Amino acid sequence: MEKVNGIGGVFFRARDPAALSAWYEEHLGVNHYDPVPWKQRDGYTVFAPFAQDTEYFGRAEQQWMINFRVDDLAALTAQLEAAGITVETNAEWDSEVGKFARIHDPEGNPIELWQPNQ
Repeated sequence: MEKVNGIGGVFFRARDPAALSAWYEEHLGVNHYDPVPWKQRDGYTVFAPFAQDTEYFGRAEQQWMINFRVDDLAALTAQLEAAGITVETNAEWDSEVGKFARIHDPEGNPIELWQPNQ
């Protein structure tokens, strides 16, 4: 059976696409497609629909949340906080698969940061 081999893009609406793209590049290193798209390293990608009434994403109208793998969650957390970005942590989020934190982009979209257990 033929199947997909990865995520080719994440596309979503934004009030100010240029400013939001710049924010993602400055704070998370995820660049837009010009001159070349951001390339992720090999690793797991979880694809998991959640129940319609989940509170995990935050706002009830929020339909998606992106999760980025990171090498050093503590270092990235310090870097983001130094830039004035609020980082949420919760010991209950950490599990046998790794450590988690959450931030929101300037338009309020939740972003989960995941440091997998090695």
